[in-house]
Parts: sequence; C-alpha cells; structure tokens
Amino acid sequence: MKRHTKEIRIFSLLLALLLAVSMLAGCAGNSNSSSQQGSAVSAAAKNITVKVVHKDGSEKEFAIAAEGETLREALEQEKLVEGEESEYGLFVKTVDGETVDDGNQEWWCLTKGGEQVNTGVDGVKIADGDVYELTLTVGY
Repeated sequence: MKRHTKEIRIFSLLLALLLAVSMLAGCAGNSNSSSQQGSAVSAAAKNITVKVVHKDGSEKEFAIAAEGETLREALEQEKLVEGEESEYGLFVKTVDGETVDDGNQEWWCLTKGGEQVNTGVDGVKIADGDVYELTLTVGY
C-alpha cells in the first residue's frame, strides 16, 4: 500500500508540473500576442481632418494620417503649424504659411465641429475621424 501511495504522489506531482508548464507556456503566448496587438494599435494612424480658414476667407482641408496622440503632434508631423512655447504648450502663430499679426489682435481659433476648443493643441487628444478647424480670427 505504501508503494501505491508513493506512485500516486509522484503521478500527482508530475501532473501538477505538467499543468504548471502548460499554463506558463499559455501565458507566454498570450503576453506575446497581446504585446504584438498593442504595438499594432499604437502604430496605427488616426485619420483626422484639419480645415484651415485663412484671413482672406479662403479654406484649405488637410487629411492627416496622424501617428501621434495629440493634435500638436499631428500638425507638426505635417509641418502645418509653427509657434512659440508657452506655459500651456505651443502657442500657434503660423498655420499653413500664414502668420498672425499680434498688433492687429489676430490669433488662430481652434474649433472641433464648430465648437471652440478650450485647450491648446498640446492638450487635444485625437481620435480616428476627428475634424478640427483653425480659423484666423481678428480681435480678442
């Protein structure tokens, strides 16, 4: 009977070891595939549209396949904006080659779907399908 008990213990130990190895192999496989999925998601471009309304009223649309997470990254990726760093991030001074004149109280108004965005381009997280407008505006 002692031999039978010893065989059961060895069999149980081997079964537990086999189960543990299987679980570890499964976890390693899942972790690898989910990291591959994560990199595929982060590498996927977000397709956004930026409409620029110039001082003369002319409009130009830019379709951007943005690689970054913020509107600033997307605009800089396309070399569409320039500006000055401020405590709030990039203060946009030039869009599509047109620079505002501070003396005339000109500034670039950022809107999304016609609603004014109350943060700078650094604070705007983009999502696939977003549409933004940058309008040269006169008067504070």
